[in-house]
Amino acid sequence: MLTQDNKIAKERMLNLVHLIAKLRDSYQVVLVSSGAVAAGYAALRLDRSKPISKKAIAAAGQPILMTSYKKKFDIFDIDTAQILLTEDDFDSRKRTKMFQEIIDTHLAHHILPIINENDISSTPEQLFGDNDQLSAHVALSIDANLLVILSDIDGYYDKDPSKYPEATVRKMVHYLTAQELQEVATPNNPFATGGIVTKLKAAAFLMQRGKRMFLTNGFDLKATESFLLEHQHTLGTLFKSIPQKEA
Repeated sequence: MLTQDNKIAKERMLNLVHLIAKLRDSYQVVLVSSGAVAAGYAALRLDRSKPISKKAIAAAGQPILMTSYKKKFDIFDIDTAQILLTEDDFDSRKRTKMFQEIIDTHLAHHILPIINENDISSTPEQLFGDNDQLSAHVALSIDANLLVILSDIDGYYDKDPSKYPEATVRKMVHYLTAQELQEVATPNNPFATGGIVTKLKAAAFLMQRGKRMFLTNGFDLKATESFLLEHQHTLGTLFKSIPQKEA
């Protein structure tokens, strides 16, 4: 949702920033954002299928992405900080505790942490590969009450909406089958690295640990605002496990 025609979608980013500004009156917000590779590609048109080229593009794109965010958050007098993470940061107790404390410090001082995967210094073995998995791990690590994933779809449908016009959004999901988690990922954007399956895996990861995830459309933020600020579930899918009854 943050990129269009190989560059930052400024109006959509501003809409997101405006929503976050409103949410901060009621919530502590941590933003996990993509967009560095797409932003960098506008300045450095290399073959992004090559690992080194993608790293070079991401390196060029990180300051462009953060500058875009800063300009928009400045409108609402919101200070931001950038945190780059890899899988290894979640495998080491010391490193995990360190970024947890950094995020806590930012929130305590009303600074908005903006998190992205560190494409530049990480090896393929250290990459999540998509921000869905990264955001799920971040949400668990900071004990977030809810992960909200904004995508190009309205939620998780009961069948493929591209094939079945009658498909409807499942408003609540308590369980995901192994088959649902094994489908082929099909991102719609050439800069995207996920798809519906990576979002389902993120949801399953959190549900197994008693956490919730809300999946909805990032191009139109009305459903997100209704859910978070008005407590009305108009659209989007809430993934929430049902606690097991004690014997």
